[in-house]
Amino acid sequence: MSAPWWRRAGEGPAAGPGDPGGAPAALDIEKVGVTVRGRELVAGVSLSVAPGEVMGLVGPNGAGKSTLLRTLYRALRPTSGRILLDGEDVWAMSGKPLARRMATVLQETTGDFELTVYDVAAMGRTPHKRAFAGDDARDRGIVLGALRDLGVGHLAEAPFSHLSGGEKQRVLIARALTQRAGTMILDEPTNHLDLRHQLDTLRLVRRLGVTAVVALHDLNLAAAFCDRICVLRDGRTVAVGPPREVLTAGLLAEVYGVAAEVAEHPRTGVPQVTVLPTDPGGGWGTAVEPRTM
Repeated sequence: MSAPWWRRAGEGPAAGPGDPGGAPAALDIEKVGVTVRGRELVAGVSLSVAPGEVMGLVGPNGAGKSTLLRTLYRALRPTSGRILLDGEDVWAMSGKPLARRMATVLQETTGDFELTVYDVAAMGRTPHKRAFAGDDARDRGIVLGALRDLGVGHLAEAPFSHLSGGEKQRVLIARALTQRAGTMILDEPTNHLDLRHQLDTLRLVRRLGVTAVVALHDLNLAAAFCDRICVLRDGRTVAVGPPREVLTAGLLAEVYGVAAEVAEHPRTGVPQVTVLPTDPGGGWGTAVEPRTM
């Protein structure tokens, strides 16, 4: 495996005193709570992510995954608690320095940009340039390299609005890569992607060596690519730890309300979750009760 880009000579944003640039950071979530219109969406969540660690965030719909992530990339101010990036409160940082250090991939596109694929990906270079500055040769190399890494280099001049959902998602991930940030927040980055590109995307996140918090619905992908997993339910932390310790049949019954078997894959050694068609009590349940003809 090649060294992460931020360790390669001549690549990544320049770093100076007090500006770690693209180096992976320690991310600490301290007793973060979010209440909206009287409803508690996140309740006192604490989580520490080590530099270069990939932390998976899993849980059923409505568990608070996206809400928690929104507090990290400053889309939603927490009601209580704080988020620290190498000891600095992200909500006290100015926008451009934070954007040099933290990149975000959201689970949906806000609209169809009337821009080319290259233009959309190049937006990630904005934190590293002065206002109205154009792309230089280094910027172009970074952008085209990111597009190639995501398998969309051949679409650089195509209109972004003409792409499929999966192609758009890969371009938006490329945009995050061009920021050369050492910390990435990814909310369902494999949405809209086929099997191959799901694997390619998560392999790429691992290869970068960045600090990453990744919300995923696919537990098998989380087990395969995350160093640790944080399980949320009703805005609260249920379990945090390595996949083989967290992903148990008992936890899946408790959190998801499903019957499942968890076994070590014979080739990879990674825990593999198989969801059974029965309910946790062993019955078929009303939703899947076989009909008699």
